[in-house]
Amino acid sequence: MSRPYISVVIPVHNEQEVLEELYTRLTSALDKLNKPYEIILTNDGSTDNSASMLRELHARRPHQIRIIDFNGNFGQHMAIMAGFEKVRGDIIITMDADLQNPPEEIGKLVAAMEAGHDVVNTYRQDRQDAWWRLKVSKWHNQLREKMMPKLKMKDEGCMLRAYSRQIVDLMASTGESTTFIPALALTYAANPTEVGVAHAERSAGTSSYNFYKLIRYNFDLVTGFSVFPLQVFTMIGLAISLCSFGFVVFLFLRRLIHGPEVEGVFTLFAILFFLIGIVLFGLGIVGEYIGRIYQEVRKRPRFVIKEIIERPQDEPIMQIAYEANAKN
Repeated sequence: MSRPYISVVIPVHNEQEVLEELYTRLTSALDKLNKPYEIILTNDGSTDNSASMLRELHARRPHQIRIIDFNGNFGQHMAIMAGFEKVRGDIIITMDADLQNPPEEIGKLVAAMEAGHDVVNTYRQDRQDAWWRLKVSKWHNQLREKMMPKLKMKDEGCMLRAYSRQIVDLMASTGESTTFIPALALTYAANPTEVGVAHAERSAGTSSYNFYKLIRYNFDLVTGFSVFPLQVFTMIGLAISLCSFGFVVFLFLRRLIHGPEVEGVFTLFAILFFLIGIVLFGLGIVGEYIGRIYQEVRKRPRFVIKEIIERPQDEPIMQIAYEANAKN
């Protein structure tokens, strides 16, 4: 079998309900492209029957399907990074396993890459999500554009994207413990573009992203690629200091004119509590940045691979390896 031209990297976490349909539709879409390909599926600590199903899918197409099995749950982006370190193709496609981004759209991304782009981002057309998700996503994208104008993305939540091998190698070499892959790719891209792709409702299973994980996901993006929050609180602190100085001068003059008084003491308490709230919020943001520095300086492995199930071209046997992917 020739070296793959296209590599598709897919993180899998408790997706047993959709894996069979994913296999059927994905292999059919890739076969129609008539180009050599491989599919790398990373089992990110699934607790359902996903692991055994992935083994069975590998057995069907051992030269095209490769399995990376984590020994725990390390998150979507680390699952993709593990795939990036193992890819063999020239064009690397990432997508989720839930089929909300149809595999049939991969041809659009390949065509854009062959037109000379090194990163192909996507945006979801006619999104099939709840109304509140659509609203929150719209507001978030608008806020991100103001905070990080250099990151040109219409839709940061769509994982169906394409990257050149050079971009993927650069991302894999960073060794960052927490990162946001689409934004990281744009920092290295010389000729990125965006294409619209279809979007579908999740046909089975449930999303792994609860409200807390969505918040963490956005903290990773903001704190990983911008110091805007720190700059905002610097300006807020300066403004509050000026206002506080003016208020102290006002109270001093009022005491000289009217003498001692206790009127407005509860207003002062309200102002105090408000300012304390701002200080605590600012400390939380500073803590996010410090926490990421702490994670990086510890030099712990980003993820641990329990086994790799693959059949290389020159070695027609199952290769099983236990390795810790330490940062360089």
